[in-house]
Amino acid sequence: MSATNVSGPVGFIGIGLMGTPMARNLVRAGIDLVVWNRTRERLAPLVDEGADAAASVDDVFARCRTVLLMLVDEAATDAVLERGTDAFARRVRGRTLVSCGTTTPAYAEALAAEVCAAGGRFVEAPVAGSRVPAENAQLVAMLGGDEDAAGDVMPILEPTCRATLYCGGPGSGLRMKLAVNLYLTTTMAALAEATHFAAASGVDLATFQEAIGLGQTASDLTRVKLPKLAAREFSPQAATSDALTNTRLVLDEAAVAGASTPMLELAEALFAETVALGGARDDMSAVVRALEERAAGSRSAPDVGRVSAASPPGR
Repeated sequence: MSATNVSGPVGFIGIGLMGTPMARNLVRAGIDLVVWNRTRERLAPLVDEGADAAASVDDVFARCRTVLLMLVDEAATDAVLERGTDAFARRVRGRTLVSCGTTTPAYAEALAAEVCAAGGRFVEAPVAGSRVPAENAQLVAMLGGDEDAAGDVMPILEPTCRATLYCGGPGSGLRMKLAVNLYLTTTMAALAEATHFAAASGVDLATFQEAIGLGQTASDLTRVKLPKLAAREFSPQAATSDALTNTRLVLDEAAVAGASTPMLELAEALFAETVALGGARDDMSAVVRALEERAAGSRSAPDVGRVSAASPPGR
């Protein structure tokens, strides 16, 4: 089934950094989209493209059998849905609720149970990718929940994704997303560190970009983030504060799973330091600032030497 054959209007709640390009792609694919956001002025560009602005959250659920949420965190999701109230049950009954944000798997499992108990269906569909992949319809959605419901949701997501993957029951899509995020955040920190080293060593950054681009480590991440690092242009595609939040979600789930994540712990510290330096809403590539700050501190600190790998302590 193609997106243009999706039956009936689809709701979309949460028109932010990621929600805006996702919703725009759905409208351009011919989906009858009903949009709502707490900050109403963000709806205007989508309305200009053919979306219909809902008067309220209740209006979205009254008009749409399927409603997508792209909200910043669990608290925002609970607040918008009025979870725990009669309004929540009334809204989700007979509806398919699709959560595209990143939360803990335990939260998704609990929300899925409550939606099901109220007579609705729940699908988690966190997406891998930042603003640019969202604009280019190159996101990867990792779906968890009832398999039939996920199958019904996939055609709706196709206009904004290059792939939609069914990962299993409730919580499975989010565990997959957290594993992907672990790789992403540690890779971003490593790329920033390599660029920091290259700059400190006097390497020409344009040639460095070319060398990375021609080698086996080239990726969409390097193609998007290296120019930002070289130009020190940190307008947000994926904000540092969001990267920090997602990193901490992975660390929390790693503790539950009993997994060891030493590189992620280092990345978490660097993202936290970047936020403390005032870079919360800068792009996550601004993590290079934490490395520069550490380097500046080490230059002013006394030299205590470094232990050689060939000469372990105590020898």
